[in-house]
Amino acid sequence: MIASVGDDRESVWRAVREGRSAVRRLSGVPGIPDGKWLGATVDLEPDFPGQLKVIPLCRRAAREALDDAQLRWDRIDHDRFGCAISGHIGDTDFIVERAGRGDLITPGKPDWWTQWLPNTACSLVANELGLYGPRLCHSTACASGMIDILAAVRSIQDGQCDLALAGSAEAIHPLFAAGFEKMKVLAHHADPRQACRPFDAARQGFVMGEGAAMFVLERLSHAQRRGASIYAEIVSGKVMCDAHHVTGLDAESEVLARLISTTLRHSRLRPRDIGYINAHGTGTQMNDLMETRGIRKAMGKAADRLCVSSTKSMLGHLVNASGSVELAITALALRDGFAPPTVNLTHPDPECDLDCVPLVGRARRFNHALKLSVAFGGHIAAIALRRWGAAREGQGDVRHRRAA
Repeated sequence: MIASVGDDRESVWRAVREGRSAVRRLSGVPGIPDGKWLGATVDLEPDFPGQLKVIPLCRRAAREALDDAQLRWDRIDHDRFGCAISGHIGDTDFIVERAGRGDLITPGKPDWWTQWLPNTACSLVANELGLYGPRLCHSTACASGMIDILAAVRSIQDGQCDLALAGSAEAIHPLFAAGFEKMKVLAHHADPRQACRPFDAARQGFVMGEGAAMFVLERLSHAQRRGASIYAEIVSGKVMCDAHHVTGLDAESEVLARLISTTLRHSRLRPRDIGYINAHGTGTQMNDLMETRGIRKAMGKAADRLCVSSTKSMLGHLVNASGSVELAITALALRDGFAPPTVNLTHPDPECDLDCVPLVGRARRFNHALKLSVAFGGHIAAIALRRWGAAREGQGDVRHRRAA
């Protein structure tokens, strides 16, 4: 994992636990006037001038994941190794040229069409690693990372591969920034670190972020046979559509509640088994309220015992990468028995009446957690995780489990 607050898994997790934010006024981003918008960026040198930033972000996260997995490449069947990395915005210099802004194009860069396709990062990483199993790439807005992880899980379950590299990356792009500003969903504040305030009565929206997270997903028997170190088990995951509006959500949150309930039922879990939910939690007025309602409807009385938090308050909204980065944080929360905080939550909205872990994280051991993604276009996804070792301690049904 890499994000604005750290350049590897443990440094990012440590910063999130401590409630640190790296949001600042943006400067040095091509096409974005210095100081106009806020963001949480990653300092990373490209491999060549004009390279899409998502490519080295993906490579960096993939390298850490594979090193951590301690795979013996000479003993791995590369034909049974899949790759699922989410889509991204491609090289748009042809638009810049037509707009008469050749001054924004990096001199000496390759032709724009070499990085134009949204699956560029997925293809390059898989090619470089020699992964010949299923190659998957979804572009489903901020549910992309979750959906690609679930697609990789399905490929393992279907017998197409034994393990897969899966995740996503995001870099701030001026077209996205301009679009979000037009939609009036970007937050502004005199102190950039206090701008994003999920579930707070004074919330205005989100700030843009950069980062990446990659998982080595593996069939449980395959992982155990080679003695892999396992972070968590993917117990179940579901995808549905809030067929309501391209950016708005159903005011009654019926579909989100059904998504959560279906995920739990397929996991053979009850609402009271869930100890933590990593919410989508963008900090927009509508999203936070609708997400709260959906969680309450699905969880019933168990909602009062839940810890729910939004780490976008620290990392910014990583759009395509938000699902994978936040799922990684959820897995680490399970591993360490710690619910990360929602920073800037100084005046909780009375209508967002869950325990959103305000300001300071909380040591709390739990065996199961949910990650939710609620994306533009109506894409919604949920993944249920089990703490590794919980099943052996008698915590719930272990049938149909998979390793992450």
